[in-house]
Amino acid sequence: VQLVESGGGLVQPGGSLRLSCVASGFTFSSRGMSWYRQALGKERELVGTITSAGGVTNYADSVKGRFTISRDNAKNTVYLQMNSLKPEDTAVYFCHARVQLRNYWGQGTQVTVSS
Repeated sequence: VQLVESGGGLVQPGGSLRLSCVASGFTFSSRGMSWYRQALGKERELVGTITSAGGVTNYADSVKGRFTISRDNAKNTVYLQMNSLKPEDTAVYFCHARVQLRNYWGQGTQVTVSS
């Protein structure tokens, strides 16, 4: 299983970014996917989840209404669209999959929200 995130960077408050996570090594279309984030000195926290077909999403209260998770099963890719970004969204963002009772993480992509 391999998960590779991309799309992070430096953005001003109020700006937008779209993160991508390309998955391989398992049947992507049969697995729900999640995004997590970890700010410096803090525990990793769940940002949101999406079901295998993409029909249902759930979000942490802190990002609800600003972030959107979607997926393209033909491309084995899950996305995290982040709008109205705030300085407190600064963190390393990780893609996550649970396959055969094991947790898999990507290497993470840094998102920094600062003026």
